[in-house]
Amino acid sequence: MKRSGLSMKGAVVVLVLVCLLAAAGVFAATGGVTVPSGAKCPVCGMFVAKYPDWTSLIRFKDGTTSYYDGPKDMFSHYFDTPRYTPGKRQVDIASLVVKEYYSLTMIDARSAFFVSGSDVYGPMGSELIPFRTAQEAKSFSLDHKGKRTLRFTEITPQTIKALN
Repeated sequence: MKRSGLSMKGAVVVLVLVCLLAAAGVFAATGGVTVPSGAKCPVCGMFVAKYPDWTSLIRFKDGTTSYYDGPKDMFSHYFDTPRYTPGKRQVDIASLVVKEYYSLTMIDARSAFFVSGSDVYGPMGSELIPFRTAQEAKSFSLDHKGKRTLRFTEITPQTIKALN
């Protein structure tokens, strides 16, 4: 039986599509962010890839990205940008992204609801736990003894200091 070149090409196309779809599934499972294995949190120095469920990041307008092992360190950097990224200021930040607690998808930190004071800890101890909706934050707070739900603009350097 002779195989035609077209069916072999078709098989290759199908194989490539399967690989791409599988890669997309892995990409989605990690929340849409691939943290470089050597990326260190600029605040605490921990390797961020070791804690994928807690990934947070700041993207700068120049295209560079800083990765964090939790929202608390991301906020520390946000409030003192020049300290952690010399030559850059808060106005140089294009986006702040956190991993939503339940779905493990990346969400915009500026629209998230953060629960503080819960019995859930991140890699660096007490943490701000991010949620997409107020209802998810409320449900989590009831289940995990959360003390406050905060919006992005309500989080201050004092909030972060109280978590450390």
